[in-house]
Amino acid sequence: MNKRLVLPLLLALAAAPVWADAVQTLRDFSREVKSGRADFTQTVTAPDGKRKKTSSGSFEFQRPNQFRFVYAKPFEQLIVADGKKVWIYDPDLQQASSRRIDQALGATPAALLAGANLERDFELKALPDSQGLSWVLATPRQADGMLQNLRVGFKGKELAAIDVLDGFGQRSLLQFSAVSSNIPLPAERFRFVLPAGADLIEQ
Repeated sequence: MNKRLVLPLLLALAAAPVWADAVQTLRDFSREVKSGRADFTQTVTAPDGKRKKTSSGSFEFQRPNQFRFVYAKPFEQLIVADGKKVWIYDPDLQQASSRRIDQALGATPAALLAGANLERDFELKALPDSQGLSWVLATPRQADGMLQNLRVGFKGKELAAIDVLDGFGQRSLLQFSAVSSNIPLPAERFRFVLPAGADLIEQ
C-alpha cells in the first residue's frame, strides 16, 4: 500500500466509531430524555449565505409531542403543542392559529426533539465532528419539499445545536444553552389559552 495513504486511512478508521457513537447518542437522547428545558439562539441564513436574522428565547418539551417555544427577541412569538394540536400566537397581531399535530409536526426539529418515533421519521447518518460537537445527519424519510435535512450536534451527551436546511436552501441554526433534562414540567406549560380579544384561525 502506498505509504502516503496509510495515515489518512488509519485516521479515518480510528474516527469511524466516534462518528457512529453520535448516532447512538441521538438514539439515547430520544429514548431516555423524556422532558427538558433550554435557552436557544436561532440564526436564519438566506440561501445566498449573506443575509442573516437572529432571534432568541426558550424551549421546553415533554414526550410525546408536547413542546413550548417562546421567542423573546427581537419579536415575541409563542408556539405550543399539547399533544393533539400546535398553536402559534403572535402578540403583536393579537392572532393565533392552530393545526392538528399530525399535520404540523411532520419531520421537523420539534418532532426530532419531542416526537415518539425518531427512526420512523428520519434516516440517521453519523457526520465528522466539527466545531467541538459530534454531529448526526437526520434526513426525512418522507420528503415533502419543506425540509431537506437536519444536523443535530451534541457536546458529550448534551444536546447543543440543530442546523436545519429547508427546501428553499435557507438554513436555521438553533444553538442551545442552560440545558436541563428529565425535569418535572407543569401540564399547563403545554396548554394554550387564547388571550382575550385575540383572533383564532383554525387550519
